[in-house]
Amino acid sequence: MPVIRPVILSGGAGTRLWPLSRQSFPKQLLPVTGGKSLLQETAARVSGQDFAPIVVVGGEDQRFFIKRQLEAIGASVEAILLEPVGRNTSAAAALAAAWLRSKGNDELMLLMPSDHVIGNRDALLHAIETGTPHAEAGAIVTFGATPDHPSTQYGYIEAAKDDSDGAFRIARFVEKPDAATAAGYLDEGSFYWNAGIFLARASTLLDEMREFLPGSLDAISSAVGDAQVDGLFVRPDADAFAKAENISIDNGIMEKTSRGMVVPVQMDWSDVGSWDAVWKLGSKDPTGNLVEGDVVTVDTRNSLLRSDGPMIAALGLEKIAVVAARDAVLISPLDRVADLKALAAEIQSASPERLATPPKVARPWGSYETIADGERFQVKRIIVDPGQSLSLQSHVHRSEHWVVVRGSAQFTVGDEVAILQENQSTYIPAGTKHRLANPGKVPVELIEVQCGPYLGEDDIQRFDDEYGRA
Repeated sequence: MPVIRPVILSGGAGTRLWPLSRQSFPKQLLPVTGGKSLLQETAARVSGQDFAPIVVVGGEDQRFFIKRQLEAIGASVEAILLEPVGRNTSAAAALAAAWLRSKGNDELMLLMPSDHVIGNRDALLHAIETGTPHAEAGAIVTFGATPDHPSTQYGYIEAAKDDSDGAFRIARFVEKPDAATAAGYLDEGSFYWNAGIFLARASTLLDEMREFLPGSLDAISSAVGDAQVDGLFVRPDADAFAKAENISIDNGIMEKTSRGMVVPVQMDWSDVGSWDAVWKLGSKDPTGNLVEGDVVTVDTRNSLLRSDGPMIAALGLEKIAVVAARDAVLISPLDRVADLKALAAEIQSASPERLATPPKVARPWGSYETIADGERFQVKRIIVDPGQSLSLQSHVHRSEHWVVVRGSAQFTVGDEVAILQENQSTYIPAGTKHRLANPGKVPVELIEVQCGPYLGEDDIQRFDDEYGRA
């Protein structure tokens, strides 16, 4: 089998697993079903001698988190292509294909979402092996997950009833059906869940883009031609890329092409699209509860109880989801969590920051979390990873007090540079240039107390930053 180039699509910014998933830190970066994030699990799934180094298509705001998560599991990464704006999966796939062709490569690309769960990797690898000869011959092969219940949450692919070596011509794509139609599909036996995984040559995908989305292809080709490279990061030209059509690869290409084929596969697949899917996937206790974090239950059954913040004390619940972050709690019947989009619209009106930013904010150097705030003050818990440093910066409206509670930190305040140990502190007056660094081998943890008339994150002027931020 030829070496295949994995292309992981990680540009989504969703809230379907709110309050833990936020727009700036979506579900693929979260450890939803185990110790690894969904992105890390996806990358591990396509590692080994049959696969070339990974190409990731992601967003500018998430670039360092993607890079660090993949480094943490030792994944081999060829490039991280940064979409200036979201233009759906057709543009993301074409961006990867155009970039590969610009390097003189016409490899088989395995396009995979970054936020799905696949329980049976061996079944997927066998399906890829089945689809490879067809992709080499010019087909766009997709992999249809064999349904085990009549889901109304997934789109379906109907396989043509013809002789096959395990790969079938695609008869049609079907949008999410109602319950009765989904039950009929299950009984009929030739319908499969659309898992959003594709195998095709880069040139095949670009040929179909030329046929069905020529304007988008021109925009993306121009964006790749004028791309800027910064180590692993590749930044296509923003103005050109923005002209691409906002359309999925299913709607833009697969529903129209004559090259489509589907390989059915029993791979225990889920798109983890809601908290009830997490409950179904998780390891439950004898009463049917999926419990994680600081949780106490009495007379509670078949529920999902997860806390990344305060204790959840549950009494007499049945089939209920309770998910707690530090700044928000979701409470819903498990059979209603798929309707979270309607609730998110109300949250957007009432408190948009609750949808956008998680309480623990990841940064390229580590993370921070606001643990108290009030009029003219704010208290943060800051963690700086080994070998990392904040930018050299100053603030107009606030002063800061830093207290080291774990590790050793290097402080720059004005012209003074010093190492502070646990239980030592320093003060940074407003307007003073300062920097915090961790030259050691263990994380540094400190408490920051901010005081001033304005404490917004935009009150910052950077003079030097190793991460290239403005």
